Amino acid sequence: MPKAKNISGTDDSSDSGPEDRNPPPAKKVKSGKEKSWSGSSSGSANPNGPWTIEKLRRVRINEFKGRKMVDIREFYEKDGEILPGKKGISLYPHQWKKLLELAPEVNKALGE
Repeated sequence: MPKAKNISGTDDSSDSGPEDRNPPPAKKVKSGKEKSWSGSSSGSANPNGPWTIEKLRRVRINEFKGRKMVDIREFYEKDGEILPGKKGISLYPHQWKKLLELAPEVNKALGE
């Protein structure tokens, strides 16, 4: 069956939707509950970290959904400020303990 011709002269297939769309809402700023990443590399100043592994790699104790985690993260510098990056891992305490148990085997495999 042939298609009906559009007699109004407009092409309905190019309809981009309503023109009064609202822009997406702005991102919310996180509350002050988040722990700061600044700190010294030794545990004497702050026993809960953060601890610097090397230059822009740090370890800290973090809390997520009420559970403590060991967070190992790579950082980057932006506008003179050191910020946490996407590259990293968070381990639950039982996973951290297992990693520590495996450390001698890993060191042996590394030849250390």
